[in-house]
Amino acid sequence: MGGAPAGFAVRLRWARERNEPFDFVDHCRKLGLGVVETRLPSTDLQAIKNFRQRVEEYNMRAIADVPLPRDESSVAAFDSAVKAAKEAGIFSLHSAMTQRRYEEFDTFEAFKKNFERCQKTIALAEPVLRKHRMRLGIENHKGWRSVEQAAWIKRVGSEWVGVHFDFGNNISLCEDPAETLRALQPYTFACHLKDMAVEPYEDGFLLSEVPLGEGILDIKEMVKTLQKKDPEMPFDLEMITRDPLKIPVFTRKYWATFDDSYSPLPGRDLARVLEIVHKNKPKSPIPRLTGLSPEAQLKLEDENIRKSLDYARQYLEL
Repeated sequence: MGGAPAGFAVRLRWARERNEPFDFVDHCRKLGLGVVETRLPSTDLQAIKNFRQRVEEYNMRAIADVPLPRDESSVAAFDSAVKAAKEAGIFSLHSAMTQRRYEEFDTFEAFKKNFERCQKTIALAEPVLRKHRMRLGIENHKGWRSVEQAAWIKRVGSEWVGVHFDFGNNISLCEDPAETLRALQPYTFACHLKDMAVEPYEDGFLLSEVPLGEGILDIKEMVKTLQKKDPEMPFDLEMITRDPLKIPVFTRKYWATFDDSYSPLPGRDLARVLEIVHKNKPKSPIPRLTGLSPEAQLKLEDENIRKSLDYARQYLEL
């Protein structure tokens, strides 16, 4: 079990605004976690050596985010970053290549152009990953439906390019979480572990991370399925404490990026996710930060993380 930085955003902001030192690796260690998702301090050889020594002394594994090459001119910089990651003992790389599709794009053409850009980026990155024998997990980050991402990864056909699986993101694209897992599990290297709650609102439904065991996901079965693929797979907790996300499935803009031939979203999938929303009322109020003082926000985030870690240790054996 590990920690993903997005799950600690309130604490990170708290430290930054007060100019207080905060070391995410040390924080994860204090929580008793065995994996940390982070950025390398630099490509300086001594800094990399010190980072590796510290992670190994803590008996932890590290997953790193590095900038991907956007064009041929940035491949050399990516090569240097991957080389540094290899020397730092990094388990795998992580990249979230998209924003929320239904918010970012107003037309199908804009979505398609961006998807093609992402595919070009990975085509540039793959030879470097293969050269250094370093795996890259591409997160399902509300940018593609799972069948789109799985088909793409299959086309790439590389053991060094796979998925950093997020347990809940694709609900926003009208997917049953079990179907998302079924599509992406064969390609998954590592995970963002979370639970989700949903509730209706006028333009669609709200989607929110909640402490493990308090949401709609079959966490135990999902973890078991992934561990069958790889018993040593890292599960980075990403319990994001924030206002719920609005998924506006009843608006025209939401549907602008879907095309029946290139990128379909079947009506049965919309019906299924709406069934999930209406049959699964939140067990407790969905977390919200709006209206809370900074101190109360930090307290809520810490409590959500504590509950999630307790659940993972008791019921998931992580």
